[in-house]
Amino acid sequence: MRSTIKKHRNFLPDPRDINARSALFFVRARPSRIQNTPQYGLIVTKRLFKFAVDRNRAKRLLRDWITFNEKYMCKELDYIFIARSSILRATRTEGRTAMRKALNYIKKSYAEQSKN
Repeated sequence: MRSTIKKHRNFLPDPRDINARSALFFVRARPSRIQNTPQYGLIVTKRLFKFAVDRNRAKRLLRDWITFNEKYMCKELDYIFIARSSILRATRTEGRTAMRKALNYIKKSYAEQSKN
């Protein structure tokens, strides 16, 4: 299992980030800051999720989907997942499928970027 990103500066966007969108979340990926230690971070804002219960549920869902689809994540990339409000209405299978598609898109984009 990957470790989590803790520091605020590691969450800031970079123009070189690879982005993927889903109806449930956004994903940003970038080369890992710490060699051989890929990380992930979750952003679930109070602006979209007024109640702590909803923020916690969104984080739990994202962690479940990440764990299930970890085999699709590149070992040399850090990932940042940003929840959207529709995540609370998603089923487990919908989320896992959306996560797999987003991670495959990032993997393909990273491979193309690495060639250039």
